[in-house]
Amino acid sequence: MLNNRLIKQKKFGDLVSKKQSYYIQNDLIFIFFLFVCVSLLSIYNAQQLEQYGGENFVLKQIIWFTIGVCIVAAIQFLDLDQLYKASIYIYGFGLLILAILLVSPESIAREINGAKSWFTFPGLSLQPAEFTKMATILFLAATIDKHKTKYGMQSLKTDTLLLVKLLIIIALPVLLIMGQPDFGTAMVYLFIAGMIIILSGIDWKIIMTLILAGALFVTAALGFIIKFPDLAQQMGVEAYQIDRIMTWFDPSQQSSDATFHFDRAYMALGSGQLFGKGMDNLQVSFPEAHTDFIFAVVGESFGFIGSALVIFLYFLLLYKLVTLGLSVYKHSPFGSYLCFGFLSILLIHIFQNIGMSLGIMPITGIPLLLISYGGSSVLSTMIGFGIIYRVAVEHTIHNDYLFK
Repeated sequence: MLNNRLIKQKKFGDLVSKKQSYYIQNDLIFIFFLFVCVSLLSIYNAQQLEQYGGENFVLKQIIWFTIGVCIVAAIQFLDLDQLYKASIYIYGFGLLILAILLVSPESIAREINGAKSWFTFPGLSLQPAEFTKMATILFLAATIDKHKTKYGMQSLKTDTLLLVKLLIIIALPVLLIMGQPDFGTAMVYLFIAGMIIILSGIDWKIIMTLILAGALFVTAALGFIIKFPDLAQQMGVEAYQIDRIMTWFDPSQQSSDATFHFDRAYMALGSGQLFGKGMDNLQVSFPEAHTDFIFAVVGESFGFIGSALVIFLYFLLLYKLVTLGLSVYKHSPFGSYLCFGFLSILLIHIFQNIGMSLGIMPITGIPLLLISYGGSSVLSTMIGFGIIYRVAVEHTIHNDYLFK
């Protein structure tokens, strides 16, 4: 009797241990740890610049990452089926806070750099558009999965219907964000939608028509702003947005004030040379060094080698998302779309942020996710990371039961 009880207890202990092991995704944990190290080292170097007056952004970033890890842990109590069912409510809540932001008084939602994008409370600022990104991806993924389940046979009619659904879902937050106005963040949403639409299985004839129409619209809009800047401003385009586009298009024709950010970022990146200047040795001062232009700090501190390693680290994370998304598609299309949605967020932020530091993209307030300082960007990214972590956990569980 005693022996049987001990055997049962041992089997139960093994089972508990086995279940606990599902939640240890070593590759994701290791990649995240490396990003935290890069972020803290870069922010530490940035805050040494005289313009910050010795403010301790590193400690604040540690706090944001700690809260983020707690969020990731909390998300593991939810399975993908629960997220699927709740996606419409999460999306609706995201739209609600964006709408509330627009009608909020200056006391809690004041304009910063010409845009009403933040809730500002004593000691705390939050950007709702950052949190609504993942909410929108959840609902987009659930909509595609539900549509494909309902319409087993694919046709031009069903594909067009799906496209209309996805465009409506993305149009609502974009319109609210443009009302702030925040053109850069709106472009991030459109890029996310484009990626998910391309991967949704919609007929390529429809997608190519949409891509061509979008490319023509963007080209025409940029051409109009560059050719007729005064008229564009009268039509509602902000003066600072026109300046950024003009600076990006032809910096040689702009004043030194207009190209100041580009010039300083170039100087910082170039002065780092091959191996960088190391810690506590920055010499080039420029605005938003700890947030928007953190990559310039990486370049000056750790040189070309350090910058290349940071880009390679992003490649590892993107590669993990691609392989995970492809692996889970057969048993969880919803989880697969979540992976590629989060990948699209990372991809546009990486390309835009590093691109504007190199002068190949216009300057926007888009941070370098997982490295730049910021509460909203860190917490929203950790929400996405937590959802992807849950996808990886359920994939591990599925494979374990599949091969038993």
